[in-house]
Amino acid sequence: MTARRLQRIRQRLSTRGQPFDGWLLLAAVALLMVGLVMVTSASTEVATGLTGNPFYYGIRHGVFVVIATGVAAGVLYVPLASWQRNGPWLLLAGFFLLIAVLIVGTEVNGSKRWIPLGPINVQASEVAKLFLIIYVAGYLERFLPGVRKSWWEFLKPLIILMPMGVLLIMEPDYGALVVMTGCVMGMLLLAGAPLIRFILLLSAVLALGGYIAIAEPYRLERITSFADPWADMYDSGYQLTQALIAYGRGHWLGLGLGDSVQKLFYLPEAHTDFVFAVIAEELGLVGAVSVVGLFALLVYRALHIGRQAELQRLPFAAYLSYGIGLVFGAQAFINIGVSTGILPTKGLTLPLLSYGGSSLVVSCVMVALLLRVDSETRRRRQAPVPAPTQRVQGAASQ
Repeated sequence: MTARRLQRIRQRLSTRGQPFDGWLLLAAVALLMVGLVMVTSASTEVATGLTGNPFYYGIRHGVFVVIATGVAAGVLYVPLASWQRNGPWLLLAGFFLLIAVLIVGTEVNGSKRWIPLGPINVQASEVAKLFLIIYVAGYLERFLPGVRKSWWEFLKPLIILMPMGVLLIMEPDYGALVVMTGCVMGMLLLAGAPLIRFILLLSAVLALGGYIAIAEPYRLERITSFADPWADMYDSGYQLTQALIAYGRGHWLGLGLGDSVQKLFYLPEAHTDFVFAVIAEELGLVGAVSVVGLFALLVYRALHIGRQAELQRLPFAAYLSYGIGLVFGAQAFINIGVSTGILPTKGLTLPLLSYGGSSLVVSCVMVALLLRVDSETRRRRQAPVPAPTQRVQGAASQ
């Protein structure tokens, strides 16, 4: 028995009975279930005051979970080649949504981020973010050598990001802009672009970001309130101080499920942007760390799946997985960082956990894409390796 045949047998045995990444699915389903429970718990008082039904938001969130899992199940049957082939069209669709939201979007708290479609609202930046990842992954697959050697090929994805960033600033949605920019730069870095380019580019971005931060009084107010929220705890620092009080109440094991005090009209957006603070108050440090661990597992499995695809010479699948993992990690870090006072306030949901139909659907689609990458990578690994061609020399040639 040859060494090549032994290697094929080992590969088949190592993947037999594992059609998908179980740890990734476990982390995603656990976050969905935790989100369903905690959104219901965090929204009961608000829902009662607004609708008279304490489970109004919990029921809607449950419907969103069902819709999101149904869409994700359909995405599992779409080959990656189809996403890669339609990447430019999806990017154009993302631009169209970002333009449309400025024209027909619904304004909430001074921001136009949602396109009304009957009983539901579509958050344009969530969909555009997914389409941008797909396009950049396809771009890296096509121009990988140039990205590593040429400044022009390296800058093209960032140049494409610039008009998208302008549209996001016009909404405004700075949180989505930060996530998209970090994701694209992370994908370029993982593709092997030289580190010195990122140092120069990061310096320029920080300088521009510093100017934007102080250009408008309300942005400067957010920064100052973030640095010392207790200085104006009833105005600019109100959200953060109430979130910090929730963390302080939680201690080690929390007050118990449903027993949060801060959700009783003290903490704004308790079931959306600040749901993690309610988790910490009701489930304590143990519950909060467990949720962080689930996100860490999700991001780790996404990067692992991407690495396995890269080893099997599936560059589009690899960079798509890297991009999705970076988005999950960045959004979770920013959301938790905002509610704990590590970062200035940004309107970003917690993926797979916060209330919101668009975020849930897009997050579940991303998980489905990861599972599809893992499935195609496993099939590629199990495919028989063609035997080397042997040249037969005839006796007449001797």
